[in-house]
Amino acid sequence: MIDYTVQQIINALSAGSLYALMAVGLAMVFGILRLINFAHGDLMMIGAYLAVFSLGAGLSLAAALPVIVLGTVIVGVLMERLAYRPIRGAPDVAMLLTSFAVGQILQNATLLTTRLAGKPTLIAFPSPDILSGVVNIGTLTIPKVNIASFIAGIVLLGLLSVFVTRTTLGLSMRAAAEDLNAARLMGIKVNRVVATAFAISAGLAAVAGFLYAVQAGQINPYMGFTPVLKAFIAAVIGGFGTITGAVLGGYVLGFLEVLVTALAGIGDLLPAGSVPPELKSFLQQWLPSGLASWRDAVVFVVLILVLLVRPQGILGRRSPEDDL
Repeated sequence: MIDYTVQQIINALSAGSLYALMAVGLAMVFGILRLINFAHGDLMMIGAYLAVFSLGAGLSLAAALPVIVLGTVIVGVLMERLAYRPIRGAPDVAMLLTSFAVGQILQNATLLTTRLAGKPTLIAFPSPDILSGVVNIGTLTIPKVNIASFIAGIVLLGLLSVFVTRTTLGLSMRAAAEDLNAARLMGIKVNRVVATAFAISAGLAAVAGFLYAVQAGQINPYMGFTPVLKAFIAAVIGGFGTITGAVLGGYVLGFLEVLVTALAGIGDLLPAGSVPPELKSFLQQWLPSGLASWRDAVVFVVLILVLLVRPQGILGRRSPEDDL
């Protein structure tokens, strides 16, 4: 039972790291522009497709990663320059609708490109050998991609923390997040700050999209919807607009999903005689294996409870309007 618990904690840390990478990209853009960029999921999709074409061309993982990240960053910066900068200051609903439009453009452009290249809509992802298989530690079995997700999440989030707290540009981003107009009056180059936020967000999306595709084993032009929804939920739980809150929300979401999956069918996993028969029968009745299929529903219930009890999220701050 102890081994099973440790195995699930490892799975939760891996999933939480991936969700944190997704959520931080959303939170950075929202913190500065108050924009929920639902095209963020399509940036993850772009990163996954760049990985397919790079690895399919014979590039090693070390050579493909810069191509994946740089290509996605270019798309993210162009997205900001062509779609979002011209309508900066417009009503929030206009920017929100623009993000949906940008997502549709990216999806259809990817679909058209793959068809012109003679590729099917659903493409098997060529997972690199270094991320395939599992690592056995005693009785524990850990997929290599889970280890990579955890390490990548910790390293990238650590580097991002250093960037926003120790560099001039990072401090400028924090100032713009507090008050964009005041930052402009103080001489901060707002356009450069916003473009940097989109570039970092796209870079994180590229890494998250690659790792997500490795775990899924296949990609398609519409694969970004589920990841961006999970990122949105994680950011809301942790506190939208704060990087720390997005990280916390990602790990909370990861542990919550794994907890529901782990509890499903736990009554069948208990060895005979380890618990009283009445308790085992109760667990088998109320925690059946079919509970795992309700994982997303449980997550949304928790999301609603968080919004009811603490609408600003775990680490979010109340706005002055909330007290009126």
